[in-house]
Amino acid sequence: MNFRVIAKYMGNILMLEGAFMLPAIFVALIYKEFSSIPAFVITILLCLVIGFILYKTKQTNRGIYAKEAYISVALGWIILSLFGSLPFVISGYIPNLVDAFFETVSGFTTTGSSILENVELLSNSMLYWRSFTHWLGGMGVLVFLMAIVPMSNTKGGGEGLALMRAESPGPSVGKMTPTLRETARILYLIYVVMTIIEIILLFVTGMPLFDSIVLSFGTAGTGGFGIKADSIASYSHYLQWVITIFMLLFSLN
Repeated sequence: MNFRVIAKYMGNILMLEGAFMLPAIFVALIYKEFSSIPAFVITILLCLVIGFILYKTKQTNRGIYAKEAYISVALGWIILSLFGSLPFVISGYIPNLVDAFFETVSGFTTTGSSILENVELLSNSMLYWRSFTHWLGGMGVLVFLMAIVPMSNTKGGGEGLALMRAESPGPSVGKMTPTLRETARILYLIYVVMTIIEIILLFVTGMPLFDSIVLSFGTAGTGGFGIKADSIASYSHYLQWVITIFMLLFSLN
């Protein structure tokens, strides 16, 4: 078992998660939610420091096979969810770590279940991060990792193919281009463009920009995290139809 290469992937994942939390700080600043900022700052620093230490693990053997890939994927989701739950705990919005972990796992796995009795009690920055876990989990963090981090032997398969096979559901995994890195980039480009189109369609017809963004995140991940107690019942029929259509589009292979 090549534990060092697994540690390197965990380091990459943690540093990515820290970077992904930065927009939540800007949301907190925009809405003057200063009490939420320390929770994100502390979590980001933890992700970056621990992630950098793991990333710098010296490797004598860069080989990765099915067992390393499956462990990397399983451990990656656990670590991602554990650190992703810290802002809720530190801020006090979900003080119980088990509850916060459940909420975050539900987000990253796009399950959509929630322990929150009244989601409207969360700050906008927490709602943003909660919905963003859906968006990121909808494509898989390791697929994103393959899109931006150079990997060895990706042209012939190698570690990239092993990770994608472990990450993706279904009996088989194929490539649209000669390299998996380019395939992952194409997939994320489609994902991002569709998300932007939905945000625009919701915003130009009267939905507030913040609502348009976070609801599009929940739609893209097909998990359905909402920001209101009645989900989307209080929005117009047109907006409900836009969300419904994009739910179907995002669910297609």
